[in-house]
Amino acid sequence: MNTILIAIIVLTVIVSFKGFEDISFFRKYEFHIGSIRAGEQFRMFSSAFLHADISHLAFNMLTLYFFAPVVYGFLGDFSFGLIYLGSLLSGSLLTLFFHKNEYSYRAIGASGAVTGILYAAILINPEMNLYLFFIPIPIPAYIFGIGYLLYSIYGMKAKRDNIGHTAHFGGAIGGYLITLIKEPQLFSDNTEMVVLLAIPILLLFVLEKMGKL
Repeated sequence: MNTILIAIIVLTVIVSFKGFEDISFFRKYEFHIGSIRAGEQFRMFSSAFLHADISHLAFNMLTLYFFAPVVYGFLGDFSFGLIYLGSLLSGSLLTLFFHKNEYSYRAIGASGAVTGILYAAILINPEMNLYLFFIPIPIPAYIFGIGYLLYSIYGMKAKRDNIGHTAHFGGAIGGYLITLIKEPQLFSDNTEMVVLLAIPILLLFVLEKMGKL
């Protein structure tokens, strides 16, 4: 397994479990608009290593585990790390943009960074499939990726948890753009997938413009 991938998973698990057991630690490093606007910008990074519960942590780390090899196998270790961190940051920035006036808004999770890796992997290998435990047939990865973002729209509208749903989109945008900048030939090699993966991202901004979020 890739060293960077191992480091990300191990660090995320350690920090998440610390957060499960220590609420003061959790509150200190979570994404919180009021605290960030007061100068604690480190939360935009640290919040990606915290999770709501074990199932939230497991889902993100398993998704990363399955899609990461496609990215570092094609682009190399440095670009893999760049996409992960770039998607993490773009997820936090989009969340700050959408919720900048909601001073009590809180969020946690690696979903933004993981979604960036997911989008990068689908751009690189649009024919890849997933096998989910509860569905005995292969599912095209792009269906999973698009469905993941559509579910995130629901999560943003429902506002029933503190999972960083907005960060999913920011991460997707980061992974999408960084991958295409690194490998511009994908515009011609996988044109249909480049267009298809842009649809849920555009939908987000249309809904935001219409005041539906």
